[in-house]
Amino acid sequence: MTKYKTEPLKCWPKAKELRDKYYKDYATAHERGGIRWTGGAWSFDAIPYGLGDDVYPLTGEPYAASIAFNREFSLECLEATEAKGWARDLCSYMRNYWGSMYLNKFNFGGPYPRPTFAFQDHICCSHAKWYQVVSDYEKIPYFNIDVSVGPYHTVKDQPHKIQYIVDQMHQSIEFLEKVTGREYNDDKLIEAVKNDCRSTSTWAEICAMNKNIPAPLEEKTMYSLYVFGTLSKAKKEFADFYEELRDEVQDRVDRGIAAIEDERCRLMSDTQPPWGFLKVFRYLEGFGAISVGSLYTFGLIGAWEDKPDGSWGARTTPMQKGQAINTRDEALYTLAEWTLARPEWQHFYNPNLKTEMMLRIAKEWKLDGVMLHMNRGCEGLSCGIMENRLGLVEAGLPVMTFEGNMGDEREFDVGRTMARIDAFMETLELQPLTTA
Repeated sequence: MTKYKTEPLKCWPKAKELRDKYYKDYATAHERGGIRWTGGAWSFDAIPYGLGDDVYPLTGEPYAASIAFNREFSLECLEATEAKGWARDLCSYMRNYWGSMYLNKFNFGGPYPRPTFAFQDHICCSHAKWYQVVSDYEKIPYFNIDVSVGPYHTVKDQPHKIQYIVDQMHQSIEFLEKVTGREYNDDKLIEAVKNDCRSTSTWAEICAMNKNIPAPLEEKTMYSLYVFGTLSKAKKEFADFYEELRDEVQDRVDRGIAAIEDERCRLMSDTQPPWGFLKVFRYLEGFGAISVGSLYTFGLIGAWEDKPDGSWGARTTPMQKGQAINTRDEALYTLAEWTLARPEWQHFYNPNLKTEMMLRIAKEWKLDGVMLHMNRGCEGLSCGIMENRLGLVEAGLPVMTFEGNMGDEREFDVGRTMARIDAFMETLELQPLTTA
């Protein structure tokens, strides 16, 4: 059996530093005269950057995932939310976030840092209501943008639907000026939109490199890297980091450096993982199996397009096309159109769109099987998942399902999941490497 050479990512320490700095900057923003705001990982975070260089977001999903990883604190947060009367079948990210707010505890130490305003868009079922509750509880202003205009293939040739979002974006800028008392800077908006396009396209470029055999990255590591696009897609620091990461991953491909030395089975997962139990991905490696990614990891913030050879690849940015972005309206239209094409937005309208994308990944990334997380913690990304399973099975792909919750450890059975992995590996004719 082939043994591949492996080595740690050289930029890993920098990734940790950037993530720690993000949360520290947010927590200490008011001490330095800056602005804090909160919203979703899919919010148009380029827009608040027009207020200045001292504007810091706290995006709810990655913050809640970091709470879920801290299982003891997560349980405190979930129980605090339930004590307020909220049901356990709501989004577990939302419940972890609310619990942190109710307890007045920040996951990274100290009290919960109160934001200046909330800024969100609504694509998932709980997005708008999440921050309505935050707004009411913290008594802060709130602006939400409705983006539910349909899947991209029906929208791209209907400019009036994109303009519907752009008009709301213009209104949001008036809101931001009013609640902060600051004059808006269009040049900073334009720069932020370019950074958004740059970071999301570059992340897709990195993910596409995992088509290589052996894969240079495995999904557990990718979770710690894709997160910058969820923290702030429009932050220059993060866009620059992704380009540095891309160059390193390309070097790994060129030199044949693998994520795991015993790669002999390639899988993909689906939706958010159970953050408190990421060891399931390490368990796979004991069989020589690697999860090379997922539609979630690739398409949550990655920007993709069809390439001339028919493959799926990183979307060409407006800057690479030589497209001018000189005005506020041009920047907002670019941002709206670019965002509407995001892969993970499409299947909110039809599960068949997700099945098609998953089959494409299975073919182009040369997969041997699929692991579907029946994630009770996320209604949005799990909607239609049984239709996805059926489509994958009908296409001849081996599929394993396991039940769990991305952010509530009480709904994840480790032993049962490991047993299902054992059975799935047996159907793939894989034995543990130690006994092979």
